[in-house]
Amino acid sequence: MSEEMLNDMRSRVDRIDDQLLELLSERARIGLRIGELKAGLNRPLRDPDREKETLNRLAARNAGPFDEAAVRRLFREIVKATLELQQPEKKKALLVSRKSKADDTVIRLGDTAIGGGQPVLVAGPCSVESREQVRRTAAALAEAGVPVIRGGAFKPRTSPYDFQGLGFEGLKLLKEAADEFGLLAISEIVDPRHLEQACDYVDIIQIGARNMHNFELLKAAGELRKPVLLKRGLAATMDEFLHAAEYIVSRGNGEVMLIERGIRTYEKWTRNTLDISAVPLLKRESHLPVLVDVSHSTGRKDIMAPCAKAALAAGADGIMVEVHPNPPEALSDADQQLDFDEFREFVREVKASGLYRQGAPAAT
Repeated sequence: MSEEMLNDMRSRVDRIDDQLLELLSERARIGLRIGELKAGLNRPLRDPDREKETLNRLAARNAGPFDEAAVRRLFREIVKATLELQQPEKKKALLVSRKSKADDTVIRLGDTAIGGGQPVLVAGPCSVESREQVRRTAAALAEAGVPVIRGGAFKPRTSPYDFQGLGFEGLKLLKEAADEFGLLAISEIVDPRHLEQACDYVDIIQIGARNMHNFELLKAAGELRKPVLLKRGLAATMDEFLHAAEYIVSRGNGEVMLIERGIRTYEKWTRNTLDISAVPLLKRESHLPVLVDVSHSTGRKDIMAPCAKAALAAGADGIMVEVHPNPPEALSDADQQLDFDEFREFVREVKASGLYRQGAPAAT
């Protein structure tokens, strides 16, 4: 008898669920029509006062057994779902998403291609400090076959009393060295007003971790026709990271590279925590090239090569590492910059893994 009652009640619940679904579908269809009418009247889709009035009315009519909070929560979700139906553009995939573009984006700069299966090495000092320093570094990179030199000229530092960079003079020195040794130059720009002038000196604009959420800078970079390297923020989620890239791409600049540079956690043995899972996730969800900065993510010279190999094994399109002629005298990040001997050993170890195929033809 009890089993029959249980089955009967379950059948009644099923019938009620079917009725609820029909009513919800009817409500949704009416909601879509309301959305069309509001669009025609040029009125906003969301009406907070109307939503509040509806929830208050339903809460007042509630006779249990659900409590008032449960009723409000259920109907708030129904209202939210209807609002999403009224905004079909929100269903569209991001321009940076694999759903929008199945093929990998390949950024070509002269003979260098970034993305498409050919890893690239980007190296150079944390900061441009002098003509001699950056020229010696460029010579060492060219000897090692590295195609891209990095060097900071505008340095957003934690302390206002730390070295802030040489500004445009630093960019000029970086370009001189890059041109002399046939390298591409990349440097971080922090002020939207500097972007246009900076394009005269660098081949790639870098937007640093602290500026990943600088939306005016992102939008301004989107107006350029210059490749952009976007670093992941110190505590940014993958969703936030891709939406930051979307700010740039949505303005017309599709030449964007992503770089994982470590995120802030409770761990103290490394400068940051290298989120190696970010590489396959970003490669799976986005068509943009993905690089890994092993200097800022680890802050430790002794594990940079293993982390670089791990990044390449995970599918990274390139590695960034900091190199300085005399790290102990560096004006910024002295502890994490490799000297030339350490850099040559780093390149040798990464190449020996077979993961860094320097000189391989880029995918088309």
